[in-house]
Amino acid sequence: MRERARHAIAECLHLASMTEEPGRITRRFLTAPVHEVHAHLRRRMVALGMDVRVDAIGNMRGLWTPPNAGRRRLILGSHIDTVPDAGAFDGVLGVAVALELVRLAQEDLLPLAIEVIAFSDEEGVRFVPFLGSRVVAGRFDPALLSLQDADGISLGDAIRAFGLDPDAIDEARVDPDALAFVEVHIEQGPILEAEQRSLGVVSRIVGQTRLSVEFAGQANHAGTTPMLLRRDALAGAAEWIAAVEDFARRTEGLVATVGTIALEPNATNVIPGKARVSLDIRHGLDAERESAVEGLLAKARAVAERRGLTLACPRRMNEPAVPMDERLTAYLEEAVEAAGYEAQTLSSGAGHDAMVMATRLPAAMLFLRSPGGISHHPAEAVREEDVESALHVGRKFLARLAAEANT
Repeated sequence: MRERARHAIAECLHLASMTEEPGRITRRFLTAPVHEVHAHLRRRMVALGMDVRVDAIGNMRGLWTPPNAGRRRLILGSHIDTVPDAGAFDGVLGVAVALELVRLAQEDLLPLAIEVIAFSDEEGVRFVPFLGSRVVAGRFDPALLSLQDADGISLGDAIRAFGLDPDAIDEARVDPDALAFVEVHIEQGPILEAEQRSLGVVSRIVGQTRLSVEFAGQANHAGTTPMLLRRDALAGAAEWIAAVEDFARRTEGLVATVGTIALEPNATNVIPGKARVSLDIRHGLDAERESAVEGLLAKARAVAERRGLTLACPRRMNEPAVPMDERLTAYLEEAVEAAGYEAQTLSSGAGHDAMVMATRLPAAMLFLRSPGGISHHPAEAVREEDVESALHVGRKFLARLAAEANT
């Protein structure tokens, strides 16, 4: 099994070479390197005897149907897009491990149909998050097709440019006979490493809200405008950003991040007339998250009013906290213990395709330790022994599910 773990890791490192930026791992939704990823995964899936297709949103999908399988299929998978300057394992490891599990299921002659989905978009760097899983789960809003990326390309045109048909999106919905969705993923945090554990079973995924907060004032000459007469949008944004950090530190269980700043006119000798910043806010309890959002927006309005600025705060995403399926989670815990490990449950502070898929069918997640707690960074890593542990657990989980699906 160690050799298979090495192979899964090697697959991730190979896919990392398929990037928009030489020397950095950057692979956004339906950009040119995704063609390379698809070609590689297609070869892997065909070699495993899977029926392969790419759906209308760009998800690569392979289906293994053994002769003795029932009509219900298990779906495994994760995403193949990345953040800019990413690590090699976020998302992609879940696809590599899923393909290794298909091979194990074939060796064990399990009477279980398995579909592996490599979701085209989870990060939302180019448009919005979870495009791949939204479509599969039947939660895609056609209005999203008019969204534009930073280059002014609409989502609909991006799909067409990739050689796909946005009019066929509804055909990509999950098979109504699907049994469940299971995602293997790196933790992207420090908990498992701090507890010296290889694996953790996810009990719930926290809710998250993303907003764009724009302060607008008056651009003017930096040398001739007295300080008391300025309407400096960046100064207002900076005051509010500090308040966001202070608020989150004082609120148990809350994390809040301002990750981007865009300025106009963005010149050294000009007072900023506009400052647009992002807000990403997460909590395990939806009521607490919503309360925090309202509190921070009230603070933004107060800052803007005092400084003579205008304010706009459109929401880009609002996802509720999602519990994982209790039965599947229990099965994963049993598989962890049967494989010789101590079961540990934890919440996920990151969003995952599983939270979207869970709105359509039972879903579960297995986390692998993230060395150093580092993710969304080139230093992101995994340990061979942890991947091997995940394969052992996955094998036992598949056997349990196969037995149940055919009774």
